[in-house]
Amino acid sequence: MRHFDFAPLHRASIGFDQIADMMDRVLANDTPQQGYPPYNIEKTADDSYRISLAVAGFAEGDLSVEVKEQSLIVAGRKANADQAKYLHRGIATRAFERKFHLADHVRVTGASHENGMLHIDLTREIPEALKPRRIAIESATTKQVEKDVVDAQAVN
Repeated sequence: MRHFDFAPLHRASIGFDQIADMMDRVLANDTPQQGYPPYNIEKTADDSYRISLAVAGFAEGDLSVEVKEQSLIVAGRKANADQAKYLHRGIATRAFERKFHLADHVRVTGASHENGMLHIDLTREIPEALKPRRIAIESATTKQVEKDVVDAQAVN
């Protein structure tokens, strides 16, 4: 495995600490990602997303959705072990935990469980202070005309 040194990135950039930290986390994660349960991430609108997890065999009470330190944590644990004797057990109901890192200004707006699918809706809400805004450019002649109008009003 290759090892990358991101120290120059930390020294040469300002305000990109989260990106560098995220890259460090991804590269430092030596454990293979668990493939259970399968999930989809879809973009439902310009600033809306939906994560859908296939959680067949889990009831609503067996699932938990939690947001902690810009991470969405979805966990599933069966409340009680089945005492049934199976000849074949193909529906996995083992405990799981999935973590999704949320970008800045992304918040969870809701979750629903239907037909063996857990749907989690997310929205990106950019504060007004961070939205682009247009700055009017004034020319010297415009300022002079406005000054003349103010002076004329002062005389009247």
